[in-house]
Amino acid sequence: MRFTIAIDGPAAAGKGTIARALARRLGIAYLDTGLLYRAVGARVAEGADPVAAAQSLTEADLARPDLRSLTASEAASRVAALPAVRAALVDFQRRFARRQGGAVLDGRDIGTVICPDAEVKLFVTADAETRARRRWLEAGGEYAPEPLATVLDRVRARDARDMGRADAPLRPAEDALILDTTELDIDTAIARALQAVNDRLRPRD
Repeated sequence: MRFTIAIDGPAAAGKGTIARALARRLGIAYLDTGLLYRAVGARVAEGADPVAAAQSLTEADLARPDLRSLTASEAASRVAALPAVRAALVDFQRRFARRQGGAVLDGRDIGTVICPDAEVKLFVTADAETRARRRWLEAGGEYAPEPLATVLDRVRARDARDMGRADAPLRPAEDALILDTTELDIDTAIARALQAVNDRLRPRD
């Protein structure tokens, strides 16, 4: 059986946590597509050409320990705005999405561009203040290298870039279920996402 679960949304909305949980519970493959862009961004930060880095990306690049840093996150947003980089990574994502047994992918344009025919589409979001606070706490809270206000500025700037880019802007697919996690704990968010998946995949009479 082949089926695709596409999960999109802005940074720190919870889509990665939800996607990983769905993959574990359903026993299917998982791809954090943001890591592709983070890995390209990390190589660009080291002096590589963005398109060449995207074309030569390997699984070993996705295992780098520095891909969750704020620096890698910012670099990912910048290279993701380059149409040639996005084009170089599309085939990889589409092959992964249609693998035997099913797959869940999370990113920013999975349901709209990469897998518009995905059987299940979720758009996970939360307000900017909530997402910034989550990022700040992940980075150490009061011991984080940047104050909360700076993190919030970064989140808003990234939202503007991702939503305003000409190629594949961040937006929910027309048939996506919107899941707002602003007021939800993670267990409730996962439960709602799993229910949505089961509803979409359940055979119709």
